Amino acid sequence: MNTKNSPISTQKDKFTLPEGVHYLNCATRSPLSKKAEQAGYDAVRRDTNPFGLHPDDFFRGATHVRSLFSELIHDRSTGGATHQSPNPERIAIIPSVSYGMAVVARNLPARPGLRAGQKIVLVGDEFPSDVYAWDRVCTELGLSIVTVPMPAEFPKGPLWNERLLEAISPDTALVVVPPVHWMYGIRFDLEAIGRRAREVGAWLAIDGTQAIGALPFDLDAIQPDAVICAGYKWLMGPYSLGLAYFGPAFDDGIPLEEGWMNRLDSNQFHRLMDYQPAYRPKAYRYNVGEHSHFMQMPMLEAALTQLIEWQPVRIQDYTKALMADAWPVLENLGCSLEPENGSRGRSHHLIGLWLPDHADPMAVQQALLAENVSVSVRSKAMRIAPHVYNVPEDVDALVRVLSAKLKA
Repeated sequence: MNTKNSPISTQKDKFTLPEGVHYLNCATRSPLSKKAEQAGYDAVRRDTNPFGLHPDDFFRGATHVRSLFSELIHDRSTGGATHQSPNPERIAIIPSVSYGMAVVARNLPARPGLRAGQKIVLVGDEFPSDVYAWDRVCTELGLSIVTVPMPAEFPKGPLWNERLLEAISPDTALVVVPPVHWMYGIRFDLEAIGRRAREVGAWLAIDGTQAIGALPFDLDAIQPDAVICAGYKWLMGPYSLGLAYFGPAFDDGIPLEEGWMNRLDSNQFHRLMDYQPAYRPKAYRYNVGEHSHFMQMPMLEAALTQLIEWQPVRIQDYTKALMADAWPVLENLGCSLEPENGSRGRSHHLIGLWLPDHADPMAVQQALLAENVSVSVRSKAMRIAPHVYNVPEDVDALVRVLSAKLKA
């Protein structure tokens, strides 16, 4: 049995991926574990007979999931000097990243000191949900967007981080950044970015979708205002269910919808006609309507429980060791790889591999799929995303196909 202080071994037996399938593509969508799968089956069976459903049943599953996510983002493995206790009241149930970012956009006008002419700072080639959210608010408030592009040269991470920090100034209203770039796997130094944002009075919103669950995340060290996370990638849960942290800046904010469950005493069904103007505390007002998700919530609960047992730091260590022998071989074939540079280098669960100039990325991807190797092509890079269900045979298949295709 794995202990929290020992390296994690392969967890392939916890999944039902078929033999002969080499799924190195968790950044697109995670496979469900057997535990999450079983939780879904059990939930469907319960839903066939709702007799005896109690009002508190509408809230219980989400309450536990919020606690688990709060624990996950208060990761103690980073070695921070001070830590607050996890606070589930700061967690909201959301359906998507776009929903969570819309909450930030809706409440940005209330940010102290906001004025026309200020800027929203983004990183280049960001996921669309982290970009589209700001068009309307920029028009309405007279703001503009500053995009910090990825450097052309290697190593990219240190320079990209420095340019991002330089772009954050007293004229910055909001910084939107991920822990790990969704296409390239390059890390952003969130602690340094958080300090800089606080220095200039800017809000910091983090899209943690491509990192949280597989990369340690220390909320207390970073001190973001919002953390938005879809549930179907590294949280290993079902599609169309996600989680968000909203800090004190949002405590009296405006939700996107006025759901009845988000009000005080909403579990008192016999009093629902006593309309309640007050919301439940902190982030609860931002929960999506019908957030009980009777079938999906147990699956996400099972997935988060498993991740906390595995621990993100051990997932990083496992994926690093799994891929270590592949990188020199692929670099000798003319591929380029961001080096390790701590919090400003490459991650180990999501890696961007730049193919040689002569290679057609889509043709390479098709050759891999023909041999049952699943990765993603995103813009200039091939995105490789291993997890604890992967084994050396999966990496061997990747290297074998790339070697044949790139030498041809």
